[in-house]
Amino acid sequence: MWVKICGVTTEDDALLAAAVGASAVGFVFAPSPRQVAAGRVAEIVRRLPAEVVPVGVFRDSLPERVVEVALQAGLRAVQLHGNESPEACALVAEKVPMVIKAFASGDPRISDAAGYPVDAVLVDAPAPGSGEVFDWRLAESVPGVRRLVLAGGLTPENVAEAIAKVRPWGVDVSSGVESSPGHKDPRKVLAFVQAARAADPGGYEPAGDGPYDWQVEP
Repeated sequence: MWVKICGVTTEDDALLAAAVGASAVGFVFAPSPRQVAAGRVAEIVRRLPAEVVPVGVFRDSLPERVVEVALQAGLRAVQLHGNESPEACALVAEKVPMVIKAFASGDPRISDAAGYPVDAVLVDAPAPGSGEVFDWRLAESVPGVRRLVLAGGLTPENVAEAIAKVRPWGVDVSSGVESSPGHKDPRKVLAFVQAARAADPGGYEPAGDGPYDWQVEP
């Protein structure tokens, strides 16, 4: 199970996520209480273990800007969380090893998600970052998507149920493991990662046919 701890704003929280076994840590560059500067993220990324993927979260930024920030911050993946077109995703994918396209649950564009030239598709709550749980059945029927990441209202208490119902490739959490906006609770982060791993229906598949060479987990 690919597990991403998102909305990280400090080095301590990034290293915590890495220490307890997260696959990736997410840094928000879109307007948000959890927004961080590229220079600060670059400092944090240099301290992360090689197996932990730093992901930048953007919303409706020009592809050129996404690539610029990704290179400046040392990101190895980006998550596009707005109304980005398939063409915009393709431009970013030319320069960034992994691209995740996020859709709000109920977005009619989800039916065309398989047509986006990205490595994974993320389904979030209608108000991303709100911590609200949505009807997970809306994520079960995304057609033709091999790597589905589930987000939106996940917590250590409900992630196992979410995985059992949706069978995603990965899960993504932000507010569900916080003590306050932008600050992670170590106990919640550990509990979330452990619960997600324990509920894993069989491990995530390395993206052998894609541009990014995922580490195979033990």
